Amino acid sequence: MSIKKLSPEDLLALNKFAVDEGNPHILVDKTKCAQCTARPCLVVCPARCYRQKDGEVNFEYAGCLECGTCRVVCTYGGVTSWNYPRASYGVTFRCS
Repeated sequence: MSIKKLSPEDLLALNKFAVDEGNPHILVDKTKCAQCTARPCLVVCPARCYRQKDGEVNFEYAGCLECGTCRVVCTYGGVTSWNYPRASYGVTFRCS
């Protein structure tokens, strides 16, 4: 018996997400993000919710793993609000 090594994308696909449309649990201020040159959020987010497009940082909360790493590494205060999702919303972790 051998154990198959899964890629990050394969592992994330095992999780179940209940997205609270229109009520994000994380709010990001793009004007503050524009001042940041290091942009650690692009590197540290395990779900890759932070992406850079046309020189601007974009955030998609739908695939968030709720780890809180982004609020810890954000030095410019770009993460203006971070809360856990409302009851019955958010991520449900599943094993393979």
